[in-house]
Order: sequence, then structure tokens, then C-alpha cells
Amino acid sequence: MPSLPSFLPRLPRLPLPLLLPAPAAVARAAGLLRRSDAGPHPRVVVVTGASSGIGRATALELSRRGDHVVLVARREEVLDEVAEVCRDEGAASALVLPADLDVDEDVAALVDLVLERHGRVDALVHSAGVVAYGRAEELDAETFDAVVRTNLLASANVARHTMRVLRRQERGVLVLVGSLLGHVAVPDMTPYVVSKWGVRALARQLQIESSDLPHVHVCHVSPGSVDTPIYDSALDSAGMVNRPPPPSISPERVGRQLVACLDAPGPRAQTGLTNYALVAAFTLAPAVWDRAIGPAFDLLSRRPAGTQD
Repeated sequence: MPSLPSFLPRLPRLPLPLLLPAPAAVARAAGLLRRSDAGPHPRVVVVTGASSGIGRATALELSRRGDHVVLVARREEVLDEVAEVCRDEGAASALVLPADLDVDEDVAALVDLVLERHGRVDALVHSAGVVAYGRAEELDAETFDAVVRTNLLASANVARHTMRVLRRQERGVLVLVGSLLGHVAVPDMTPYVVSKWGVRALARQLQIESSDLPHVHVCHVSPGSVDTPIYDSALDSAGMVNRPPPPSISPERVGRQLVACLDAPGPRAQTGLTNYALVAAFTLAPAVWDRAIGPAFDLLSRRPAGTQD
């Protein structure tokens, strides 16, 4: 092999596995991620979307660690139930703050309330989201806008107010929950895919803009197929019943990974090796992907209403 020009820096030789994308757990085991700078223990952690699914699982995992949890979602009565379980699981405290994250004033108010109660925000995990199914031309403007507003614009609201606090503190972690569908494209989910690509871009922008703060971390985590109630409440213009395509994982597994990101923050993580394979197929063989993904998606994830599995 020809030698490099003398003016180029010589890089250390790395074993091949370190050159490949690795799950966050593997990276932590290899010592590639820094320990968390989120602050003292117990931590003050805000969890959005805490009424069900990934958000609820994350809140319970934090509670088992003895952290203070702040539970955010629209449905106060459900949050009250989750808060009771969090206290039973060992949370240092469980504060319920119902809010509409689409509304910037609501987000500003909830952050102020957390600071009034605890005096700081050590971390925020943003997992709230919705799904709608249908071709782009079939979805009405209200449905399309609702998905983008809830998934992307609410993420921007949360990030805006959280990053202001973390910058003042010069410490803390913001975790944005994206999706495998923020890396690939699938038919009949255009608003969701667009919103999740946007969340990934938002996370990357925040990482660049906070690069002057060594103890502030922005993490983007991309779950693949997760068995959560989001499919039960999904809007479908074709009247289909939707389900998580296999192989699906539990929200508890994702919750554990999100909490691990607070313990040792890295800029990005996938929830399984399957994600890496699918992203590689989408990137390296786009023509094959475009032909195959429609039939595969219909077979694995959708069925007409009234039919049985």
C-alpha cells in the first residue's frame, strides 16, 4: 500500500469492529462513550409521552434508579396513575405536568414549573409522538399537519426550552426519540417519515450548536419496531388495522436503552442490529428497496379491518 503524504496526520490502526456502527450498549462496553455529566443523584428527569409506551417504560426505569421523574403528556388522569406506579417503584418523587407540547407556551410553563420545584433539569427524554397511515395525496391537511406538528414541531419546542436551561447550567442531557423511519422511507406513512427525518436533523443541529458545552449532551435514539399503543391510535385513511412489523421489541427494552443514554451519553443510537441492516439496504440498494418495501410493509404491518392475525 502506498504511504500517506507526510503532511497528513497518521491515524491509529483500529480493529475492524470499531469501524462498523455498533449498538450503544456495545459502544459503552468498549469505553467509547463518556460517562454522564447530567448532574447529581438522584437526577431530575423530565419524560414526555409518559402516559404510555416508551415514555411510561422510561419513567418506570428511572424510578427504579431512584430518580425524580417529571411526567408529561396530555392526559392528566393517566399520568396520575403512572405517577403512583413510579412512586411504588422507588422514584424520589413523581411530578405530573399535563401539557400540549405543540403549544410553545405550555412547554415554557412546564419547564418553569420543573425549575420552581427542583431548581434544575438534569435530563429530558422526549418520546411523545403519533402516527398516521395513508398516501400523501389521500391524507387531509389536518391529519398531515397534526403528525408533523406533534412529532417535529413539538420536538423543536421541547428542545428550545430545554437547551436554554442546559446552556445556563452548562450541564445536562437531552434525548430525542426518533425512529428507524427517520433513516429510511416506507410507503403510506409520509407525514410520520417526514417528521422523524426532521427530528434526526434537529438533533444533529443541536449537537453542533452545543459543541461549545462539553458537559451538555444531545442524544438521538432510533427505535425500530416497538410494540406500543401508538399503532392502536394510528389514523388510517384506508381503514386498515396496523401493527408493529416483526421483529418488534418491547417498550421496556427501549426505556432501558434511553436511561442508559443518560448514564453514558452518545450522539446517536439504534435499538438493534436489524436497524443497521435496513438502513444499509435503503442506502446501498435504493432501487431494490423501492420495489420491495411496499409489498413487505403491507404483508408485515397492515391488514384490513375485521380480519384476524
